[in-house]
Amino acid sequence: MYDTEPDYRFTLANERTFLAWIRTALALLAAGVAADELIGGGAGNIDHSVLAVTCVVVATLLSLGAFHRWRRVQSAMRRSDPLPPASIVRVTVGGVCAIALVCVVVVIL
Repeated sequence: MYDTEPDYRFTLANERTFLAWIRTALALLAAGVAADELIGGGAGNIDHSVLAVTCVVVATLLSLGAFHRWRRVQSAMRRSDPLPPASIVRVTVGGVCAIALVCVVVVIL
């Protein structure tokens, strides 16, 4: 099947969704920096460093996944194919659960 230009409203909606994922990734990145710089404080706080690294890794995965998702959706719309499944949701849920578990460990210790 050949590519056609989708309705601009769908393209703009796809871009807004991409930007929402990027905002989430930026928030997690900021949380990672805050966990290390503001909360961690010293070299002996390895638990805060683990929390910071977890936040940064999840933020990186989300930003890469957001770009991949945006491209796949845009391509599907151009070919009039069904939209691909949103695997980025699983990454988000898994990442937030991992961060929550690390937070529990940090609070307990």
